[in-house]
Amino acid sequence: MKTFVSILLSLLAISATAQIKSEVSETIELMGILSRTAGFLEFSNDLAGQYSKDTEAWFAQYREHPTVTYYKELRAKNGIAYDRVTNMAVHLETEKGKVKLVGNREELTGGWKDVDLDDFIKRLNKFYADTRFHDFFEQHRTFYNDFLQAYDKNIIPIKPEWYGQFYNGAAPAEQFRIIIGFTYGTTNNGASRQLPGQAREVFAVCGYCMNPQTGRPNFDSSLPLHEFNHSFVNPLLENADNEKTMQEAGQKLFQRSQSAMEQQHYDDWHIVINESLVRAAVIVYFYENGFNQVAIKMLNYETMSQGFPWMLDVVSALRYYSTHREQYPTLNEFYPEIASFLSKYNE
Repeated sequence: MKTFVSILLSLLAISATAQIKSEVSETIELMGILSRTAGFLEFSNDLAGQYSKDTEAWFAQYREHPTVTYYKELRAKNGIAYDRVTNMAVHLETEKGKVKLVGNREELTGGWKDVDLDDFIKRLNKFYADTRFHDFFEQHRTFYNDFLQAYDKNIIPIKPEWYGQFYNGAAPAEQFRIIIGFTYGTTNNGASRQLPGQAREVFAVCGYCMNPQTGRPNFDSSLPLHEFNHSFVNPLLENADNEKTMQEAGQKLFQRSQSAMEQQHYDDWHIVINESLVRAAVIVYFYENGFNQVAIKMLNYETMSQGFPWMLDVVSALRYYSTHREQYPTLNEFYPEIASFLSKYNE
C-alpha cells in the first residue's frame, strides 16, 4: 500500500503511451463502494470530487442493508479491510447481472479463510441487485473512460520485462493490469489471481485522488510500480525457509519502528519487510531506467518521511544483487543476503 505523491514525479508526465493500459473494474468499484457504505475509513475519504458526491447520494440509503450489516461483522471478526477487500474484488466477475467468484479460492487469504464464501457471494449479489449497482456503474462510464485516457498519458511507461528479469532472470510470464479504484482515494493495493489455463494476472489497484488545492486528479507513476512489486515480493516471505531466515531481523525492525509502522497500518513484521523490499525495488527500478533524480528523491522521502530509515541498506542490497546475477539468478536465491544486510543495520 502506498500514498506517495511527489512534485518531482509530475515532471515525468511524458507524452508516451503507457505499455499497460489502465482499466476500470466493476467488481473493484463494487467492493470499494460496499466498504464505503459500511463505513470503512480507508474507502471513505471523499477525495473523488463529484464522484464521491454521486456515490454518497446513491448509496447512503443502503447503510442498513442486510449485506452491509453482515459486512461490518466480517470486518470486526475477520479483519476484512484494505488489501483484503481488493483480494476479494479481483476474484470476482459480473456476468448476466450476477456476481460470481472466479479463480482459486485458496488465493483468498487472511480473514477470508474463515468466511463462508458461497454465503458471502449470495449476500453480495443481493446488495448488487437491491442498489441497482450496475446502473450506477454504467451511468459513470464516460467519467471512468475520460480519466483512464488522461491517466495513460500522464504516467511513465511501465516495463513488465523489468519485473521478469529482476525477480526471476527471465521474460515475465504474468499479465500486468492497472485498475483504477475510483472509491479508493489514497488506498492502493497489489493483488494477483490465477485463472485456469491462463497466465497469472498481477494487479496494481491505484486509487483515484483529487488534489484539494488544484481540484485536479493526481498522477503518481510510483504507485503502479509499487503495487506490481507486491505480487513478486510477498510470495518470497511466504517461503518457510525465507521466513525463518528473515524473522529475527524483521522482528527487530518492527520493534524499533512499531509506532511509525502502526500509524501506516503495518502491524506485523512480515508487512514491514515486504513494504521495505517493495519500496526499495521501486527506487531500483527508477535507477535502472534512467530516472536517477527521482530515485534519489524517493530514497530521501522513504527514509525521512515514511519511517524507513533502513531504506538505503535495502536499496544497497538490491543494487548489489543486480550486479551479481551470475551468483544470484533470482531474488529468491539472494533473500538470505537481504536478511544479512538488515541484521547489520540492526547492529
